[in-house]
Amino acid sequence: MTPADPHAWFPQFYGNPAIRTLASACRWTISGQVGEETLGDSTKPPKRKAPIDVRHLLDGCTSSCKHAGPLRGAFALDETCLLPLDELTAAIPNAANTAFYLQAQTDGLLVLDIEADCPPGVATDLLRLQGVLYSELSMSGQGFHLVMPLPKNFHDFPVAAGKRVLREEHGWYELLLDHWSTFTRHPVPDHIVAHVNGVTSAPIFASIEDLYAQLAANASKSSGASASAVDTTEDMPDIPYSQAIVEQTLTSAHHQLRDPGDFNHDMSRWEFSVLASLYGWMRTQLRAYSALGVEYSAGDTAWLLYKVALDVIPARPKHSERRNGRPFLLDRAAALVADRKARFTSTN
Repeated sequence: MTPADPHAWFPQFYGNPAIRTLASACRWTISGQVGEETLGDSTKPPKRKAPIDVRHLLDGCTSSCKHAGPLRGAFALDETCLLPLDELTAAIPNAANTAFYLQAQTDGLLVLDIEADCPPGVATDLLRLQGVLYSELSMSGQGFHLVMPLPKNFHDFPVAAGKRVLREEHGWYELLLDHWSTFTRHPVPDHIVAHVNGVTSAPIFASIEDLYAQLAANASKSSGASASAVDTTEDMPDIPYSQAIVEQTLTSAHHQLRDPGDFNHDMSRWEFSVLASLYGWMRTQLRAYSALGVEYSAGDTAWLLYKVALDVIPARPKHSERRNGRPFLLDRAAALVADRKARFTSTN
């Protein structure tokens, strides 16, 4: 073993049994800056940190420099873009972090992400939870990542079990269920461990099951409709009056959309809220043209909503991913259309 071996730098990470159970899954990469330098060009998406397509990176590297090569976001959650942990470590031994796409129901584990602004007393109680399998400092050095076993009561809350993330109402902490987790591999400092071990008061949560039950009970109920229920063609079909519908919806939405700050800057939640608002305004246009004898399928509606969204929602790396065989935002539009269609059907 040499000083260049990351196993020597981060033994508590690479030797951890929970991490080793995840190591063989081909869902590992590193988190890095993707996108282009905008140089003041507001029409281009700015560079931002995101999980990268590590296979594309390595394909672009020379044998003498394992860090050269283009960076682009990981758009698939398999061997198309990602690697097992040991292969990643061998290929990029001095990476600043590792990133893993966690699938809790497959992996049998979840990640409790404690944010930097979580009140110290709450963070301490979360660090006191029994059954923590791995713990580390977050990227900021002020928060924490805890790997824990899937709660025994996980399937008692089917709505929550289908979520990607369960967030505390203030955004202080969240449970990652089907989501990227970036591991710093930096252990929790001894003085924090000593402080946590010295607290004798009753914790706010008796167990991970207790914590999960509280977050799961607050999870918003959905119609249960799936985005896959809406079929969309590979390319946008020829939809009657499509340009007029898009333009009129954008005019209606001008200056009326909510701000990301209303969602604690959770861009996924904000984007779905935007899609819901755009859908409401677009429905008015669709009804008007339907009165002329035009019929719009759910797929047509999803495509129109997607086209409107592209003019409203700023591009980010996640949008380069594909879900259900289509662009990420088109799939989110299809999910919104499926949900609204299911709700309308259930009330009629």
